[in-house]
Amino acid sequence: MELPKSFEPAAIESRCYADWESRHYFAAGLDTGKSAGRAFCILMPPPNVTGTLHMGHGFNQTLMDALTRYHRMKGDNTLWQPGTDHAGIATQIVVERQLDAQGISRHDLGREKFLEKVWDWKKFSGGAITGQMRRMGSSPDWTRERFTMDEGLNRIVTETFVRLYEEGLIYRGKRLVNWDPKLKTAVSDLEVESEEEDGFLWHIRYPLADGGHLTVATTRPETLLGDTAVMVHPEDERYRHLIGKTVKLPLAGRDIPVIADEYVDRAFGTGVVKVTPAHDFNDYAVGLRHKLAVIPILDLDARINDEAPQKYRGMDRFAARKAIVADLDALGLLEKTEKHKLKVPRGDRSGVALEPMLTDQWFVAMSKPATGPGSDGQSIAEKALRAVADGEIRFYPENWVNTYNQWLNNIQDWCISRQLWWGHRIPAWYGERGEIFVAHDEAEARAKADAAGYTGALTRDPDVLDTWYSSALWPFSALDWTPDYPQKSNPALDLYLPSAVLVTGFDIIFFWVARMVMMTKHLTGKIPFRHVYVHGLIRDAEGQKMSKSKGNVLDPIDLIDGIGLDDLLRKRTTGLMNPKDAPGIEKRTKKEFPDGIPAFGADALRFTFVSLASPGRDIKFDLNRCEGYRNFCNKLWNAARFVLMNCEGRDCGLAPEPAAADYGFAERWIISRLQRTAAEVATQFDAYRFDLLARALYEFVWDEYCDWYLELAKVRLQTGTADEQRATRRTLLAVLEAVLRLIHPLIPFITEELWQTIAPLAGRKDAESIMLARYPETDPTLIDEAAEARVAALKALAHACRNLRGEMNISPAQKLPLIAAGRDTAALQDFAPYLMGLARLSAVEIVEDIPTDALAPVAVAGETRLMLKVEIDIEAERERLGKEMTRLGAEIARAQGKLGNPSFVDRAPAAVVAQERERLAAFQATLDKLRPQQEKLLGAGQ
Repeated sequence: MELPKSFEPAAIESRCYADWESRHYFAAGLDTGKSAGRAFCILMPPPNVTGTLHMGHGFNQTLMDALTRYHRMKGDNTLWQPGTDHAGIATQIVVERQLDAQGISRHDLGREKFLEKVWDWKKFSGGAITGQMRRMGSSPDWTRERFTMDEGLNRIVTETFVRLYEEGLIYRGKRLVNWDPKLKTAVSDLEVESEEEDGFLWHIRYPLADGGHLTVATTRPETLLGDTAVMVHPEDERYRHLIGKTVKLPLAGRDIPVIADEYVDRAFGTGVVKVTPAHDFNDYAVGLRHKLAVIPILDLDARINDEAPQKYRGMDRFAARKAIVADLDALGLLEKTEKHKLKVPRGDRSGVALEPMLTDQWFVAMSKPATGPGSDGQSIAEKALRAVADGEIRFYPENWVNTYNQWLNNIQDWCISRQLWWGHRIPAWYGERGEIFVAHDEAEARAKADAAGYTGALTRDPDVLDTWYSSALWPFSALDWTPDYPQKSNPALDLYLPSAVLVTGFDIIFFWVARMVMMTKHLTGKIPFRHVYVHGLIRDAEGQKMSKSKGNVLDPIDLIDGIGLDDLLRKRTTGLMNPKDAPGIEKRTKKEFPDGIPAFGADALRFTFVSLASPGRDIKFDLNRCEGYRNFCNKLWNAARFVLMNCEGRDCGLAPEPAAADYGFAERWIISRLQRTAAEVATQFDAYRFDLLARALYEFVWDEYCDWYLELAKVRLQTGTADEQRATRRTLLAVLEAVLRLIHPLIPFITEELWQTIAPLAGRKDAESIMLARYPETDPTLIDEAAEARVAALKALAHACRNLRGEMNISPAQKLPLIAAGRDTAALQDFAPYLMGLARLSAVEIVEDIPTDALAPVAVAGETRLMLKVEIDIEAERERLGKEMTRLGAEIARAQGKLGNPSFVDRAPAAVVAQERERLAAFQATLDKLRPQQEKLLGAGQ
């Protein structure tokens, strides 16, 4: 079979994926006969059904797919569990914007009709997302795909809510939450973006009851109307005598106390701060400590409410700010105004400034002792801490344990209610006097009400649950957990809870990882996963966050297929929150991609993602890397074409097996290097060092197999005996076939296409797809250090010859004879035919010593001296040799400096000291061999 001249990924990708899926190669392994250690499961962090996948999704899913394919090929029971998230607030906003464009609000439609619209959007968007995953080559078990609002998962959400409520771990209460006055809902901390903005610091005089005043510095004068104290640091000598006194609250006229609290930063402003418990999280905590009154002065629209003086009622908060500042100034109470940088928390969906707001919400108690299975009186937060402390769950890299612990040790009760329509509706019904009945359905709620003696009407809570609540149940809900687990279970749940590893970004350790541990441990008694691999976040080439407003977002599919400049501009400037950003985005895009983005194919993009997965918080994505890995795919393709041209239709040593003597040192070397590479890849897969395994595979394929072994094989195929040629063809095929299996988890499409052609020639008939073929394992008996040393010596000679040619500016087309002298003449005889091809030589003459009267260029490689027979420019050669000897002298001085340092000799490992001594001896020997040539050149110039 002849391969096309060039690698064209598009046709291959569509054909291969359709074949894999139709043959059910992604299906979960459910062989209960295998040991528990042979079960590998990854739960896909479910992407939101709000549009399309971004680069972060592509990166994350490539790593998960590589792990899944690796373990599937190892023969493990394997499940990559797919699914999508309903993403309550994000999805509702998308659909509301679509309705706004038609002049319709959700309230015009009503709840039921609006939810029908959202379900329609989910069907469209969810299909688009899974289509993109397929384009990336992702191989989850699609037959098990789940959606967080599927009927089965909805039942689980309701069951866990009822159970936790009955255990006293879910409660309803009035507490401070992040409130979005535009969306009119509480939002999670993850949906808050705090960026530094220009603002002001107002210095306001609060009159003391006994005369004089205290000057308070604040960035929010509008909340002054809700102040219930001013506070100072207890050790601040300036104000200690005023602690316990009272001040008159400006504009409101209320008397409020001066309190002392260590929370105060004496260096900020005047060292006196206002306390507004109803509108500041820190002030709320201070208020609890000091039993202060809590006076909300903003309503849910962020307008001044009826608790304030009549003048300000109904004003928007920012209009009230201007009015209050003006009134304070008129009263002589505004001491000064300073420009000030401050962080303003804004909703990531609405863009408006959020308000800490005191509202009735549902909460999960984090620190209350739990009563579930295996609780031992611990809170659910303590269970999550213990799971990591006891080693049940391990983080990779380990430093992320500190982030996890810090959050759990300082955890607050979790607000789980949202004032939305789209989401899991809270299973609570209210009586006419505020009675609460939590139940699985309305019939059960009615029964509970009757049992409590309440016979009036019931009204269901209109709110829905925080999206992160259902996400926290994902490790067992996606595996079809039932309320009577473990008495009633299923094979997938038995095999895959806990899963093997969670692959996630560091930004959701708090919001998702810790909550999954808490909920899974409490409700099932098991940990959700054994390992947590934490990776950084994809940034642009300058390290900036990718965002629509910056105009630096890349779509993975555009990198696979390519996209023209006009289409890219249209994509980046459509749907901007602020249309004024468009000109800047257009300018940046034209500068960065004047011709659009070329097509790289899925494999090149995947290899790029894997190579970038190094420890750290930020991952800079550079398109040049994509180009480099596209070149790698082309290199692999051309290598396969070379192997086919030299092996197809010929005796490739399948039967009988070539004799050991038929394998040359080059064959033994590449087979040995293959074993070491396979071992390195297995080590790095186990350590989740994707960057290192990518580098190991890249270097073996590009540097050793393609650049060196193929060149060495050409010589043997031209000059070897028939038996030697059989052994070389067998090696070419066997190593290439193993390489395709080794690298398949990273670049699945090209490897499948090539393997279907190469595998039969290599004698492999054990699988119909590379996906099902056994992953290569190291055979230590095939590691041949002698062959490795021999090829290393050959490489050194070839490099020395190439360097000589380069330094003498000899054309690559010009073949020259070489004279070589060294101790191991037998090795030089073996190397001669290879050197002729590698160094473009016309002949290799092996002598006892280089002629003393020759003025041709000479190089030294180990114990071998090499001379090209060519007319030389004596002055230029003298300069070249002088530079080389200067370099060697510097290396000798550096090594002598280290070895002359007692601190290095005494403290460095013995092997390191010995290696340094060997380096010194080698540099000295090479220098000694060059000195006669230098003297000869000096003599020739006189």
